[in-house]
Amino acid sequence: MSFSHPWQEADFEQLFTTPGIFADGAIEAKQQQLAGFILSRVAGGEAEILTLAVAPEWRRLGVATSLLKPHLQGLVEARVTRLFLEVSAENVAALALYKKLGFEQVGERKAYYRAANNELTAALIMRRDLIC
Repeated sequence: MSFSHPWQEADFEQLFTTPGIFADGAIEAKQQQLAGFILSRVAGGEAEILTLAVAPEWRRLGVATSLLKPHLQGLVEARVTRLFLEVSAENVAALALYKKLGFEQVGERKAYYRAANNELTAALIMRRDLIC
């Protein structure tokens, strides 16, 4: 529900069996539903956030921040020194969150994401240095 072109279940199954994958989730306590999750891949002291998703009914309630902060700490504990991610240039809320948490834009991939209307949008490449 978080993306116009979502990943398939098989994609997640493959990732969860791959070395170097870090995952965290947020479970809504009352109904035990998944409110959001984050998935990163670690290699050679660097990591990339592969996806971060928050269920529509849980957006703008701090779920993404509550996922990111301990996830970042876990990456630091895994000796990651640099973290990357890609985000749609049109995702204003995500850009604000990442900037608030110290990410900086270091590149751009033009026509990278396909929107729901099939138009292509740019992906901004962002980086944050982590202190081990």
